[in-house]
Amino acid sequence: MPTPSASTSHAISPTQTASPRPVIVLLTCCVAAIGGFLFGFDSGVINGTVDGLQQAFQSESVGTGFNVASMLLGCAVGAFFAGRLADKFGRRTLLLVAAVFFIISAWGSGVAGGSLEFVIYRILGGLAVGAASVMSPAYISEIAPSHLRGRLATIQQVAIISGLFFSFLNNYWLANIAGGSTAPLWFGFDAWRCMFWMELIPAGIFLVALMFIPESPRFLVSAGAYDKAERVLRLVYDEDASHKRLEEIRATLSERRQPRLSDLINPATNKLLKLVWVGIGLAVFQQLVGINVVFYYGAVLWQAVGFSESDALMINVISGAVSIAACLITIGLVDRLGRKPLLWAGSVGMAVTLATLVYAFSTAEIVDGRLALSSANGVLALLAANAYVFFFNVSWGPVMWVMLGEMFPNQVRGSGLAVAGLFQWGANFAITMTFPIMLATIGLTGAYGFYALCALASIFFVVKFVHETKGRELEEMVYE
Repeated sequence: MPTPSASTSHAISPTQTASPRPVIVLLTCCVAAIGGFLFGFDSGVINGTVDGLQQAFQSESVGTGFNVASMLLGCAVGAFFAGRLADKFGRRTLLLVAAVFFIISAWGSGVAGGSLEFVIYRILGGLAVGAASVMSPAYISEIAPSHLRGRLATIQQVAIISGLFFSFLNNYWLANIAGGSTAPLWFGFDAWRCMFWMELIPAGIFLVALMFIPESPRFLVSAGAYDKAERVLRLVYDEDASHKRLEEIRATLSERRQPRLSDLINPATNKLLKLVWVGIGLAVFQQLVGINVVFYYGAVLWQAVGFSESDALMINVISGAVSIAACLITIGLVDRLGRKPLLWAGSVGMAVTLATLVYAFSTAEIVDGRLALSSANGVLALLAANAYVFFFNVSWGPVMWVMLGEMFPNQVRGSGLAVAGLFQWGANFAITMTFPIMLATIGLTGAYGFYALCALASIFFVVKFVHETKGRELEEMVYE
């Protein structure tokens, strides 16, 4: 699943030369991107634990939906407030706090003895995910030299998808060792609890590694620590260029005022700017197509149509690998083809593949009290599901966040991203919360029929309301 960013860096002029130490910059950005890996891992690990949660907490469809979706409430809060807190305390400091929250959440989710305790730990993890989803790419954009910024920023996208992939692999591996997600594994604890505890490894690495990277030079300048900021800049540029860059940052910050949510209101009409509605539409449609149902409930989904738990978890691993491949393709296409063509092409692909899934699920029959697909329709559903994951991750997954980062003028970019991010996580919560209810009432056919209609509607939304931002400088974006 793709992440938000709000780049505040300014380009260096061509006369300014980069440092001959790009490895230091790359390693620093990779450390920050571990936050994205944890974002993906924390989002995907829940996938293999749903049966365990239902059994341990005796929860029905509504309770299970809230247990799974509770993290997203923390995500919305974390994403909304992360920017302002980072401006006050520092990007690196906020990432350190997020790392601690990841550790607490991973441990607590595994030891929780009831739904309330579990939800509290998942919300703490959500705060970390929300903060990391904003701060990791922001830190990368502020530490990277301009000529490498685009490529280095993609590390975050790859990290998120890689986190999802390894969480699926982790779930499959542990369930196979134990003989099922609800079977005992280590020290008598069920395998689903151990799935959460495996996150302690990357979370611990993240916490330790953050101790060895510098603070963002932009924050250091805003805090008046000019000498420290210049020392960080010398990791990236030569001495003359770092001094010029420091002066540029000082000049920009001296002219800038704190963004306000009221900036999103058109003073002439007292209504939200049109481009804010477009941003909200992009954020919400990304979730209405149902992608996180695959990420959060993939094992439940495939078991619902007759696959064994082991096979269902392996299908998740395959979907994770497809996601990584699609994300890598997008890196090569987004600046060549543009944002809008990828969005509408992805919408068309998702509408077709979701409609195919609806057909396949509609043919399922009851066998020994369980739904089952014929071998032919089982293969069709599997191919359609992975094609759907591919179309999402080559388009709406990463491109939606690229568009949001580019479409807002400088004066309202922070506020616009905060509002769009809040709606994105809110829609994520709603889709995740309602899937178990839809599964128990209208079934897979009805649920995926709804997602297919949303994908169809997103085609018309992109064609009519979304404007291309490829090749345009951020300073060229205007109010609407």
